[in-house]
Amino acid sequence: MEAMLSFSVTSLHIPTPLETPTPFKRSIFLNSQLHSTLPLFTRNTSKFKLLTALSPSPLTDSSTNLQVDDDDDEVEGETGSEKFDWYSQWYPLMPICDLDKRAPHGKKVMGIDVVVWWDRNEGAWQVFDDACPHRLAPLSEGRIDQWGRLQCVYHGWCFNGSGDCKFIPQAPSDGPPIHTSKKACVAAYPSIVQNDILWFWPNTDPQYKDIITRKKPPFIPEIDDPSFTSLMGNREIAYGYEVLIENLMDPSHVPYAHYGLMKTPQPKVKADREGGRPLELSIEKLDINGFTANQGWSKSKFMPPSIFYAYSDPNKPASSDESKKSSVQRKFSLIFICVPVSPGNSRLIWCFPRNFGLWIDKIVPRWMFHVGQNLILDSDLYLLHLEEKKIMDVGQANWHKACFVPTKADALVIGFRKWLKKYAGGEVDWRGKYSGALPPTPPKEQLMDRYWSHVVNCKSCNLAYKSLNVVEVMMQIISVASIGIVAIMKQGMVSAATRNSMVVLAVLSFALSRLLAHFIYKNFRYHDYNHAFR
Repeated sequence: MEAMLSFSVTSLHIPTPLETPTPFKRSIFLNSQLHSTLPLFTRNTSKFKLLTALSPSPLTDSSTNLQVDDDDDEVEGETGSEKFDWYSQWYPLMPICDLDKRAPHGKKVMGIDVVVWWDRNEGAWQVFDDACPHRLAPLSEGRIDQWGRLQCVYHGWCFNGSGDCKFIPQAPSDGPPIHTSKKACVAAYPSIVQNDILWFWPNTDPQYKDIITRKKPPFIPEIDDPSFTSLMGNREIAYGYEVLIENLMDPSHVPYAHYGLMKTPQPKVKADREGGRPLELSIEKLDINGFTANQGWSKSKFMPPSIFYAYSDPNKPASSDESKKSSVQRKFSLIFICVPVSPGNSRLIWCFPRNFGLWIDKIVPRWMFHVGQNLILDSDLYLLHLEEKKIMDVGQANWHKACFVPTKADALVIGFRKWLKKYAGGEVDWRGKYSGALPPTPPKEQLMDRYWSHVVNCKSCNLAYKSLNVVEVMMQIISVASIGIVAIMKQGMVSAATRNSMVVLAVLSFALSRLLAHFIYKNFRYHDYNHAFR
């Protein structure tokens, strides 16, 4: 799952415009669960062989490792005096690049339905409760009117960027100004754009109106650094926040759950086909603000509630080969932003800043990267959906007893579960919005549907989807037209070669249209991943 950027995505064959030098071998994975980079980096040469090592160099000091004994009473029963407040945090909504200023967008975070819309009068994104105060119709199904106001399309009520009602069509013009009533206003949430992501504070109480002056969202400098490239993506995930985060922190599942989607090194003694190996991971510091981890040639941070951030270790010196080739050390980070949506549902925003190969992103459209990244997500989505149900059956509080985690490869997962237990009560605080049960499992085709979980929320993929469908229809038209022309041609009017050429054109156009239709379906609608036949 965390191999969001695979070196060799079998479903996407794109020529490699860039080769990566040997020094990047040690750091490209960063924390090893960061097991890939751009799908375009697929070519290996003898001189520039890209090593996607599953595990980093073993640590020389493992004294800081968390206990991994499944009978560790300290981990199971420990409750911190400090308590993490889920509703006093900034939450990411969407990357700005995937928000359309022409229309409102409906989103859910922490069980809260909000509408996101561009207020051109204030030049800012606004986040409101997604309910019109009139009859609670969703404002996300509305529109932005010609005066730049958010309009409910049920009865036409209009609101400005502060949530104040500015117009009620049903109110007599010569009557009392009922639109000025506080009951006619929409609750507005504090919001801010940072790191090209829209964040909001999940509390509309007036005391938080200026919360940005007292507390800001976590800042990741690489995203805003012009010397880095940082394409983003987002996807709705059909399993919960807790499972999403611990999966991203788990490198050892990569060669198994994502088998065939990237190249992994073979161990000296091959224990199995996939080449799994022991990993030396350790937690350096854990408190209410999250934890930091050491994975040899990479570092990582968990910054609750949303960010898991892995980056090359700045204290590790560059190799001599890299020093000879460039005066600037190549750096690469993996940033996963995990959003709790509702029980059994989460949202992932990803970004992989790097300070090399910037020109690639200017040539290759973003949707091509997303094809491979979505395949990675799909390859373990179904099994994680089912795994979450088993965890809920035993109870979140019993995770340490139910799960046998005896190796250091699970140190980060254990660290996250320990943090969750100690500071956050063992689970997300939904404030009684839900019964505690997970939603039922839909058919696999619906569970792994890419269109509604990603394509409609991604500008690049949505445009590609529509454009490719137009090309498919044009090919069908050419095929039918070619056959029609041949049919109406009288014998002797044209040469046999011309008639044959028209027939060939018709057949080729039809065949290409079918191939394109298959490509669209597999990459923008549904792509199954059967582990039994890999």
